[in-house]
Amino acid sequence: MEIILKQDVNNLGLKDDMVVVKDGYARNFLIPKGLAILATASAKKVLAENIKQRAHKEAKIKTEAGKVADNMAGLKLTIGAKTSSTGKIFGSVNTIQIAEAIQAKGFEVDRKNIQLQEDHIKEVGTYKAKVKLHKDVHVEIEFDVVSE
Repeated sequence: MEIILKQDVNNLGLKDDMVVVKDGYARNFLIPKGLAILATASAKKVLAENIKQRAHKEAKIKTEAGKVADNMAGLKLTIGAKTSSTGKIFGSVNTIQIAEAIQAKGFEVDRKNIQLQEDHIKEVGTYKAKVKLHKDVHVEIEFDVVSE
């Protein structure tokens, strides 16, 4: 029986995949649980239209993320931290502080989308962070950690 998945199903496929499964598995498990629908001619047309519209929306979002990445490309941040006389930071610089510094420059970025190249930043210096704006669009930002 040919079905269209409405959700991701482990060991079977992802959302909007058309798969062939045994009749009992489809009738007794997938369809009653709302995980799939029958792949009729009308359902296939609806699926094709949904995929087309989603691709159009994804392309628009990706171009907008690309524009933001171009604007952020030359961004240089300065993050102040309390330090000892030898340049060691009390605590460490994390993604929250970087996200706040980026927001101060006028860009909206979630801290979960910021990835530091080093695990812990515990000294004064220049570092780089990778900001994920879209699954295919990344921008690298350079930031200085200075003593307050």
